[in-house]
Amino acid sequence: MREVIVFKDDKLELKVGFEEETVWLNQSEIAQLFEKDRTVITRHINNILKDKEVDEKSNVQKMHIANSDKPVKFYSLDIVLAVGYRTNSARAIKFRQWATNVLKQYLIKGYTLNKERLQEQKIKELDKTIQLIKQGLDAQALSTTEAKGFVEIISNYAKSWALLQGYDEQSLEEIVAHKEQRFILDYDEAKEAIAQLKQTLIAKGEATKLFGSEKAGEFKGNLLNIYQSFGGVELLPSIEQKASNLLYYVIKGHPFIDGNKRIGAYLFVLFLHKNGVLHKPNGEPKINDNALASLALLVATSAPEQKDIIIKLIMNMLYEGDI
Repeated sequence: MREVIVFKDDKLELKVGFEEETVWLNQSEIAQLFEKDRTVITRHINNILKDKEVDEKSNVQKMHIANSDKPVKFYSLDIVLAVGYRTNSARAIKFRQWATNVLKQYLIKGYTLNKERLQEQKIKELDKTIQLIKQGLDAQALSTTEAKGFVEIISNYAKSWALLQGYDEQSLEEIVAHKEQRFILDYDEAKEAIAQLKQTLIAKGEATKLFGSEKAGEFKGNLLNIYQSFGGVELLPSIEQKASNLLYYVIKGHPFIDGNKRIGAYLFVLFLHKNGVLHKPNGEPKINDNALASLALLVATSAPEQKDIIIKLIMNMLYEGDI
């Protein structure tokens, strides 16, 4: 949207258009600013563009104005100053100082508005996450362990919320996702890991023979999803993105007749461990057993349209562990 700002000194009061982080004047206004005949201004502009002192495409635009049947050409600050230094350097210097101050104030205003929008967006995201966790709490008769897990999730997410404040205050170290993968989870290795888990659980009396029985190759499709690429570029480039989506797909997609939550959690941990990102720098797991069990429960009870917020929640907990 084009704004109008007034340039004023002891000789002149001129309405100046402001848009796209620069000021815009037409030839008549430039002539008025530098107290020269319009034909002089036209000649200088033509020479400036002919000599390619500035890029015409990004510094000249046509606009419709009142009392004109045709669009009128407007010129950016770069062209205005180039003309000014040729015709009235004193006024050009004064106008440059004024315009620089206007631009500075605009950038400050723009930064403030963007920051407010970011805060508003994050607040909405936080509210969605809290509501999601609350639904999980309300929907289940939780054991003490599960309740502790939800407390851990809330605590970790609160820390990631604090990270936003640190970022706004420019006090946060950059969080870098891990993209160099030591380990790629292929179908055969995953099936072998699931078979070992099944054997262990059956021995403990915690699973039946139906545990880990795949439905018509659906699990293979889940694995292919986390390694998808387009034009040679991975759609989920980081380890954290792949792990979060793997946990979601296995639990929510129900690729097995029985054991989807436990299998999803097991493969999630295996994938992070094999890629060397399961633990914090101090050796503690980024997501402990209680929190992981509760995350699995959240995924299972979430609505399909809540997928993005679930994935973000899991990733935030993984990134928080790196700080």
